[in-house]
Amino acid sequence: MRLTTVAFSLAILVAPGLARASEAPTLILETRLRHEAVDQSGLNNTASALTLRTRLGFETAAWEGARFLIEGENVVALSNEYNSTTNGKVAYPIVPDPETTELNRLQISWTGDKAAAVVGRQRIILGSARFVGNVGFRQNEQTFDAARLDFKPTPELALTYAYVDRVQRIFGDDHPQGDWRSDSHLAQADWKPAWGQVTLHGEWLDFANAPAQSSATLGMALRMERSLSPDGLKGSLEAAYARQADYGGNPADFDLDYAALALGLRQKDIWASIGVERLDGDGRRGFATPLATLHAFQGWADVFLTTPPDGVQDLNAKVGTTLKPTGFPPIRLSAAAHRFTTPEGGAEYGTELDLVASAQLTKHLAFETKLAWFEGDRPGYGDRTKIWVSLDYRY
Repeated sequence: MRLTTVAFSLAILVAPGLARASEAPTLILETRLRHEAVDQSGLNNTASALTLRTRLGFETAAWEGARFLIEGENVVALSNEYNSTTNGKVAYPIVPDPETTELNRLQISWTGDKAAAVVGRQRIILGSARFVGNVGFRQNEQTFDAARLDFKPTPELALTYAYVDRVQRIFGDDHPQGDWRSDSHLAQADWKPAWGQVTLHGEWLDFANAPAQSSATLGMALRMERSLSPDGLKGSLEAAYARQADYGGNPADFDLDYAALALGLRQKDIWASIGVERLDGDGRRGFATPLATLHAFQGWADVFLTTPPDGVQDLNAKVGTTLKPTGFPPIRLSAAAHRFTTPEGGAEYGTELDLVASAQLTKHLAFETKLAWFEGDRPGYGDRTKIWVSLDYRY
């Protein structure tokens, strides 16, 4: 039985109790109006995508720890001079924000003193979303038909397990790969001692209609932060490693590595970091994270959503600050520079510059503008420039 059906059935069973809850349901209303422009070498047309995403739903108040949530999502193209992956406009660069109307979430959840559970179509973000996330930057987010359990036996230790029955991907129902039929398991343990955080994770992914994306990954991550001076200067260290192999219905045979290291400094509202992230390849395929929020990693131009067969190494430097002009909302600014090469031999893929400015204009309204500029250095990795301007409203 589909887990969304299970969630709806459970909601019917507990409906009398939910109806007696003392608090009114919480309204969910979110809209995002965004323009995305893409200029990509090899395509004569420039993409111009003006889209409006709306989410509407509600969550009941708690009754004996249980809540029911339902949320619909609609994406409409106000200007559709772009390749949405489903509209047939292949002469334009891809902007994967297709028009769609769908059930985004339908879940019943329970929260206790040391444990919690969610069943149904839900949002799952684990850790930094490098391996499992909701791809929240895109207009149609990724959600999961899943059963999730969380257990926190001590304040320092948190354990998570999820069984995933289906993945509702960003491409929508009209795309042949818009959803993946899944028999997958996710697990994560977070330990937060006084000196930092250690994360252990595993993803056993098996997709019936996308067997080449099936894999088993085991990994760990470490984060530490230390005060370096009395005036508030702090230093941070982040390190991660993972090993990936074929699993489930994948016909391939592979063993691939992932590694990342970053050093950072922060003083009040100013921060900077330098890091390297490496996804190996064996000449046939690269290390893959098909459930990740990929846009957040390896540059916003999205050149490396699929890891090249020879792998990719990202040497990056980032800096950011928050300006607080008198009479205006705080303005968050950040910039990142990337140099992409093969992990072995250092052959150049290209370089990228990313810039972003954002501000919370009111309690409910936020503004953001972003720029990604990629300059390619080898065939198949052409230049591309992307610009975003968006307004987000949350009730």
